[in-house]
Amino acid sequence: MPAPHLLRLFAVTALIAAAWAPAFAERADRDKPLQIESDRLSYDDSKQVATFTGNVVATKGTITIRGNTMVLRQDGAGNQRGMTSGNPATFRQKRDTPEEFIEGAGQEVDYDAATEVVRVRTNAVLRKLTQGRVTEEVFGQLIVYDGKNDSYSVDGSGPKAPTGVNPGGRVRIVIQPRSETAQPGAKPATPPAAPLELKPAESLSKPQPAESR
Repeated sequence: MPAPHLLRLFAVTALIAAAWAPAFAERADRDKPLQIESDRLSYDDSKQVATFTGNVVATKGTITIRGNTMVLRQDGAGNQRGMTSGNPATFRQKRDTPEEFIEGAGQEVDYDAATEVVRVRTNAVLRKLTQGRVTEEVFGQLIVYDGKNDSYSVDGSGPKAPTGVNPGGRVRIVIQPRSETAQPGAKPATPPAAPLELKPAESLSKPQPAESR
């Protein structure tokens, strides 16, 4: 018979799997140009590194990333990777399902355009919004959202920085009821189709060392 801690792990895994089924990021985003606005820009052509500072706003299709500073690197194939820092830095992307968005926030948001992976670090949170309402939230120290493979992983290890919404500073998930309680006298609405939801990754992604800026 499995040990008690394994039973708890299985129960938590089943709960998350039921609540966060497949997510589908907006597929057209990958083919859209990356546009960045900021107060200042410095560029090193030899290293193919651009540093944007001051109210940075980066957009790529339905993706929007905001922060105080972004260090953007480009490889020989033209693939871009942006490390954005802020208090907090934020990430938002529309999903293929109508009126659904994914939002993330943390001290750092690392976006890799080639792999379509977003890493949110330090006091990280990932939210799913349906018709403007937060339906699921995940908290941790590192959250890796893989838009291409429709999965995410959360790591709560490392120095803890408790916040008002996550006092323990560890991995935490909050799942809201699928529908709000009907108001007295309200006419019954036509039940909407079940929304697509995120699924957990099969294994946690290990935190990667911060790149030199």
